[in-house]
Amino acid sequence: MSIPTFRILGLAFTAALTAHAQNSGDKVPGRYIVELKPGASVPAVVAKHAVLPDVVFSDAFRGFAGDIPPGKVGALKLDPSVLSVVEDRVIGAHARPKAGSGGTVTRAAEVLPAGVARIGAIPGVIAQTGSGIGVAVVDTGVDFKHPDLVLGAKSFKAIVSRTKLQLSEGPTVGQDDNGHGTHVGGIIAARHDGYDVIGVAPEATLYAVKVLDSAGSGYDSTVIAGLDWVAKNAATLVPPIKVVNMSLGRPGTVGDNTSYRNAVKKLRDLGITVVVSSGNDQSKEVSAVVPATYPEVIAVASTSAKDGTDDIGWFIGSDTASYFTTDGAFNSTTGIGVTISAPGEDQENIVSGYIQSVGILSTRLGGGTTRMSGTSMSSPHTTGVVALLYQQAGGAISPETVRSKLMTTASKIGSAPFNSPTTSYSFDGVREGVLDALGATGTTLP
Repeated sequence: MSIPTFRILGLAFTAALTAHAQNSGDKVPGRYIVELKPGASVPAVVAKHAVLPDVVFSDAFRGFAGDIPPGKVGALKLDPSVLSVVEDRVIGAHARPKAGSGGTVTRAAEVLPAGVARIGAIPGVIAQTGSGIGVAVVDTGVDFKHPDLVLGAKSFKAIVSRTKLQLSEGPTVGQDDNGHGTHVGGIIAARHDGYDVIGVAPEATLYAVKVLDSAGSGYDSTVIAGLDWVAKNAATLVPPIKVVNMSLGRPGTVGDNTSYRNAVKKLRDLGITVVVSSGNDQSKEVSAVVPATYPEVIAVASTSAKDGTDDIGWFIGSDTASYFTTDGAFNSTTGIGVTISAPGEDQENIVSGYIQSVGILSTRLGGGTTRMSGTSMSSPHTTGVVALLYQQAGGAISPETVRSKLMTTASKIGSAPFNSPTTSYSFDGVREGVLDALGATGTTLP
C-alpha cells in the first residue's frame, strides 16, 4: 500500500496508513452464504442440492455457508426455499499499528486514559459502572488471563482453517491471539482496581466472540456466525448481552450481503445495540463500509482526545477529526451515516514534518498495556457509554433510544469534530459532536 503525503500550509506531511487485511472486501472464490426463507429446512435444502456447508445459522437467520460448486449455485438461487445466495467476503479489524510511547508489559499503577477522560467517564462521578451488563466483543478474541479484564463464563470462536469455517464454544475458546480484541475490551471495561488502565464501564462483563484470526482477518461468514451465537445466547447468559462491539469492516454497500445485514437486524430486534467502527480510510464515507453502512448500527468516527505537540509553531488540537477516519453525515431518512465521533487516538503530533498518531492506552495481550489508534478505538468508547445507559435503564432500552441519547447529548454539537488540517480530509457537512458520557447519563459534575 502506498503511503499518502498530506500537505498542510504548503508543507508536506506523511502518515502511514496500514490496512490490516490487504484484501479486505475481496470475494472468497467458491464460498457462499445461503439464507433460507422462514420455515424452510436447512437439512432438506442441503440434501436436495448435495452441498456440504461448514456452518449452519439458526438464530440470526436460517441458513448456512460453505464451499459450493459453481454448477450448484444457480440451482440454489432458483430454489423456492432460498431467500438469497451471496458470495462470502474478507473482512478485517479497523486498527492501525500501535504508535507513540507508553504502555507496559507488566502491571503498573492505574492510569485514566485520555480517551476515557475526554468523554467524562470519570470514576466516582458517574453513578453507573456497567454492572450487570454483558458486552460482546466481536473481534480477535479477548485475553482471558489479563487481570484487568472480567470475562463471561462462555465464549465463542469462528475461524477459517484450511478454507473451512470451524466453530467452537467454551469457557476460553475466545482467547485472543492478535491483541486487537484485548485492546478494545480494555477501553470498554478495564477494571477500576488500581492497576493498568480503567475502562468506560469498568464493571461490565465482556464476552469474547472471536471471529477474526491471529492476523486480524476473517470472513463475512465468521462474523455472521458470531452474531448468530450472540442471538442464541444473549438472553440466557449471566449477565445478559445488551451491547455488541464490532471494530471491524470492509469496503462494501448496504445491499451487497443482505444476510449479514439481517443478522444485525436480528440483534436490533432483540433489543441489543450494535456499535461499529466507521473505518480507517479517509477517502471513503460510511456508506461504502460494511457493517458501518447498516442503518441498524451505531457507526462511530474518530477524533483526537487531547492537544498534540508540534515543531513548527502550531499544533493539532483535541476533538479534531483523525486524519485517517472514515466519516459521513447521518441521514435521518436512510439511517446511514456517523452517529457520533469519539476518541480513536490520544493526540496527533507533528514531528519533523510528519503527523504521528499517538494511540489510545489500553490492555495488552499477555498483560500490561499498549497503544493503538483507529476507529477500532473510537467504537469501544461508545460501547462503554451504551453499557452505562443500559444499566441506568435497568437493562431495557431500545437501540434507537440509545442512538438518540448519544446524538442529542454530545459535546460541541455544531462545532466539532474540527477539520483535520490534512488536504486528504473532506468535511462531510455535519459536526455531530463528540461522545459525552456525562451528558448521555444526565450526570451533573459536583
